Amino acid sequence: MKQAILAAFASRIALPDLGVMQDEKFGLTRLRIELLSGLTVALALVPEAVAFAFVAGVNPLVGLYAAFLVGLVTALIGGRPGMISGATGALAVVMVSLVAQHGVEYLFATVVLMGLIQVVAGVLRWGKFIRLVPHPVMLGFVNGLAIVIFLAQMSQFKVPGTMVDTGHGLSGGVWLSGLALLMMLGLVALTMVIIWVTPRITRLIPAPLAGIGVVAGLVIAFGLDVPRVGDLASIQGGLPSFHIPMVPLNLATFEIILPYAAILAAIGLIESLLTLNLVGEITGKRGGASQECIAQGLANTLTGFFGGMGGCAMIGQSMINVKSGGRTRIAGVAAAVFLLIFILFAAPAIEQIPLAALVGVMFMVVIGTFAWNSLTILRKVPLTDALVILLVTAVTVKYDLAIAVIVGVIVSALAYAWNNAKRIHAYKRVDESGAKVYQIEGPLFFGSAEGFAELFDVSSDPERVVVDFDQSRVVDQSALQAIETLAGKYEAAGKRLQLRHLSRDCHRLLTKAGHLMIDSDDDPDYVVAVDYGVRTGILGAGH
Repeated sequence: MKQAILAAFASRIALPDLGVMQDEKFGLTRLRIELLSGLTVALALVPEAVAFAFVAGVNPLVGLYAAFLVGLVTALIGGRPGMISGATGALAVVMVSLVAQHGVEYLFATVVLMGLIQVVAGVLRWGKFIRLVPHPVMLGFVNGLAIVIFLAQMSQFKVPGTMVDTGHGLSGGVWLSGLALLMMLGLVALTMVIIWVTPRITRLIPAPLAGIGVVAGLVIAFGLDVPRVGDLASIQGGLPSFHIPMVPLNLATFEIILPYAAILAAIGLIESLLTLNLVGEITGKRGGASQECIAQGLANTLTGFFGGMGGCAMIGQSMINVKSGGRTRIAGVAAAVFLLIFILFAAPAIEQIPLAALVGVMFMVVIGTFAWNSLTILRKVPLTDALVILLVTAVTVKYDLAIAVIVGVIVSALAYAWNNAKRIHAYKRVDESGAKVYQIEGPLFFGSAEGFAELFDVSSDPERVVVDFDQSRVVDQSALQAIETLAGKYEAAGKRLQLRHLSRDCHRLLTKAGHLMIDSDDDPDYVVAVDYGVRTGILGAGH
């Protein structure tokens, strides 16, 4: 039994591969691109991980260790080569309350449980449900996330050290002004220009890395007094060590961490799977949703035991990676390894990088992430889709990604149900036997059940009535109840009702509910509803 479980689990995880397209040869050129892309991502990860650690109310190394461990594991076995994972703001804003009330050890235990929930979701293949997210929701997601990334950079325009810890993350702070602000803005603009120009000159080095390198060189060479990475916090540290969360192993602890773990698992999977789809559109790859769930789960479980705050896919860093040429697992692994090298050996050098250079990189990510075409199509798409795009964008900015996606899917589903509810109608005729035939068109479900009932004129119909479902299908219990109610009306009027041309799945649904008792084999393509009269005495056995 144990071997069977292990085999089933292993079948959900593809062995690590380089992620190179079949028609692409892997050589020194590709290796150079992947390594440089990984280096660029690692540089961009540092201030993000530190900032999100501050948001969650934990030590910066807790965020850096999460970026390293989650990034490494997901790069090796994730569902999509090219994706970058690490500590994220979407998770940090949920964690801050837990840390403030119960301490960081409870956070580590929560991250372990969060990972286990994600592994279960992957093994059960729940990742496939991400396909239910409509395209307008995806547009709203990327637009909202672009705005969130932009707003997150605003804290870098404040004087380092002036933000205060409120117990719910850092807030406040004094804005830069005068010459300091002008230099910051100028260096941000210079970085963006370099990133824009570099691909037109050479592709030997990723454009974001060129921007960071040139601006950092200028700042260090001229000794410019601008905010640097080291002003946020020291990133010097050692190797992450194995650490069992120091929490009581009892039901009370489980009751505390379970709600947080479930919310974090859901947010992490939603953000990761949406990022997976976005990266897939750029790299031309599909699939891997369930594998990504398992990879995220294993990464977070491991991170919780090594003092990390957990994480998920990072759309900003993923966009930096793919736009820098990263297409294989090597780039993600390299980013994680470079980040660890920064922590162990290169902290003094990395801390000298001006924040303006990294802000410039992220601003270019914002420009590349925002779906600018959505602004032009708002007047061309159906009103409901336009409203969904705007709604998801607004909720993502105001609250968080998970709530935004759930709201968007619900609104889209309700709009779809309403539109289909209006599609139900019937063509009426009298056949050669004198029976009145109602040719139903459109789906019969909870939304159209009332409209279905209004199609019939029980008092004026002849003694035999046929309801033909050749162009319709019975979907749910509300549809079954609508049919039963209709049958009851015709029975009360002393008339005979016959159902015709139910598809096989509709017939199974009716039979399971006890509405149909005897099959007819006179129609090879459809199973015809027959002899409802076994229960009610009002349905016939033939056409």
